[in-house]
Amino acid sequence: MAYLLDADVFIRAKNLHYDFKFCPAFWDWLIAANRAGRVFSIERVKDELRAGKDELSQWAAQYGPEFFLPPEERALNAFSAVSAWALKQNYDDAAINTFLSGADYYLTGQALADGHTVVTHEARADTKRKIKIPNACGGLGVACINPFEMLRREQARFILERTP
Repeated sequence: MAYLLDADVFIRAKNLHYDFKFCPAFWDWLIAANRAGRVFSIERVKDELRAGKDELSQWAAQYGPEFFLPPEERALNAFSAVSAWALKQNYDDAAINTFLSGADYYLTGQALADGHTVVTHEARADTKRKIKIPNACGGLGVACINPFEMLRREQARFILERTP
């Protein structure tokens, strides 16, 4: 089991909690956890990050399919299951179309195929207008947690460096 990170994990980390300049340890931890086979994301998330044309897009550009997994043929059945689930729910057509054409669909499908845990800041919501990742994961039996829970489970530690 590994973790698959949603785009909002990276974006909020950069903008709020773990700016590259004052908390590089978070970003170092992501790479170390990736190399240990514990943390990944998907190609579609990388595409979203690269669209930002900022420090985060530059960071994401450094990492290829070893971090941002491409869609795999063996996941096709899982993608079909995610589509079938979405179509059977009571969401607006626009919500379904947006979900099925976006990274969240691929993230959920990849997690379903591989037995991974999805990591996102999104919260479950009862709305017809948007399919939230936790709702899709819950409906499909995929584990879904927030990044702080992932860091706790992984016992990540960011040690304060003393400055002169």
